[in-house]
Amino acid sequence: MKFTADEAALLGRILTWRRDVRHFRTDPVPEPILAELQAAMALAPSVGNARPWRVLRVEDPGLRRAVAAEFARCNAAAAAAYDPGTRAEYVRLKLAGLDAAPVQLAVFTRTDPAAGRGLGRQTMPETLRQSTAMAVHTLWLAARARNLGLGMVSILDPRVMERLFAVPAGWEFGAYLCIGWPETEDDTPLLHRTGWQCNQPTEWRMAAPGALPPDPRSICQQKKG
Repeated sequence: MKFTADEAALLGRILTWRRDVRHFRTDPVPEPILAELQAAMALAPSVGNARPWRVLRVEDPGLRRAVAAEFARCNAAAAAAYDPGTRAEYVRLKLAGLDAAPVQLAVFTRTDPAAGRGLGRQTMPETLRQSTAMAVHTLWLAARARNLGLGMVSILDPRVMERLFAVPAGWEFGAYLCIGWPETEDDTPLLHRTGWQCNQPTEWRMAAPGALPPDPRSICQQKKG
């Protein structure tokens, strides 16, 4: 199948508007749409076709409260690690949508899947985690294409999350995802908008022996310069 220039441009729009969402409406997401997201996630690439991602849908209020409490604990510890000036910036950021997102998923990587029979991961076992990351990104794009927002909560202790969900041995926590209808739409990353960190352009630099050239300037620096 060949795709048209218009279809390529549409994909570009989805990529541009794929933003980490923290502010959600509480309206439920219809089950048929969630079924479409599950089907899209199943199309994600994985090294050796190992398909190591394991997804738990978190509906239980007690589990949700426990996740929120763990986030609060880890977030406070993270804030304390910054100098006072940076800490003030940090605490102003909204870093989770746990308070409103109607759909919440805990994503794990199975580190010893039988699927794939080890193909492609004998020397690089981390490809299992990379495969899970690709599945999350596939889900993210599929959600955005349906006008949903997705936010990933990374300020959590993996060992605590594994105990909290009582997962089997060999399941490694990877991501906690919040999904729902965004309160507002914006094509600029949140951390860019707040001044925390500007985007870095991606450059394909020529590989050569010796030292690499300096990292490219951020987009903000380019605008200032």
